[in-house]
Amino acid sequence: MEVYDLFPGCVIQNRIPYIEDSARKVFDKLGIKTSDAPFGCCPDPVGFNAVHHKSWMAMSARNLTIAENDGRSIASLCNGCTQTLKAVNVELKQSEEERDSINAVLAKIGREFKGTISVKHFVQILIEDVGIEKIKEAITTPFTGLKIACHTGCHYARPSHIMQWDDPMEPKCLRELVEATGATAVDYDEEVLCCGAGVGNAEEEPAMFILKQKFDSAIRAGADCFVVICPACFQQMDGNQRILKKMFEKDYNIPILYLTELFALAMGYKYDDLNLKLHRVRPQALLEKYNVV
Repeated sequence: MEVYDLFPGCVIQNRIPYIEDSARKVFDKLGIKTSDAPFGCCPDPVGFNAVHHKSWMAMSARNLTIAENDGRSIASLCNGCTQTLKAVNVELKQSEEERDSINAVLAKIGREFKGTISVKHFVQILIEDVGIEKIKEAITTPFTGLKIACHTGCHYARPSHIMQWDDPMEPKCLRELVEATGATAVDYDEEVLCCGAGVGNAEEEPAMFILKQKFDSAIRAGADCFVVICPACFQQMDGNQRILKKMFEKDYNIPILYLTELFALAMGYKYDDLNLKLHRVRPQALLEKYNVV
């Protein structure tokens, strides 16, 4: 199996490092080999890109050259990081003019973009490199009966001509991975709705209204919890349920799990092993019935 340079991203490493820990545990169980590298910020595919596109490309290209020098492709744990790194990688490979412009910047620090590696979201690696059957073989605590609302997030497969992975309007891979644990991925109307994190940087009220719509839709469908694959979505959905209660006078208290946390639990790790007590909405009560607390 290919060895990847692991790109956890700033948010996971600095604000929710227990998600990186769960990913490393799962990767070890499944034989996914990764190496650490001195990456910097990806940077953010929306705000930073909108402020200064060339600086955004240059910072991302520096990260790409680190992996190129290692001779390894990048495995990303974050939707936004994946989108940035993949978009810049594609643009610089396709445009000689852009490549020359960015390489002129990189030359100041002794680097050059060559376009020799690829960038993959960890979900893509789980599907393509590991496969559903091998994942099922690693499950020791099946979550039969658990109903999960899947949330892929906006940047996971968009823009589709760049990401070229999964279906942006009917994503299938996360559902397949969730159901490999024995759980049921529920159908709910707002599955592809944004979590609201992006607009929340500007205005809190519409962000909370979007989140409320998503939660209400999943709860109507019978979901016991959400599984996400993006740190920004995780923070928005796990961290703002108290604000929802205050604004709408409704107590949601719905657990949010990163996919790697769900897998780690299904592969034998316990609640305390994964520091799930650090979640704002602790999934302890939900997991007691599966004897993983």
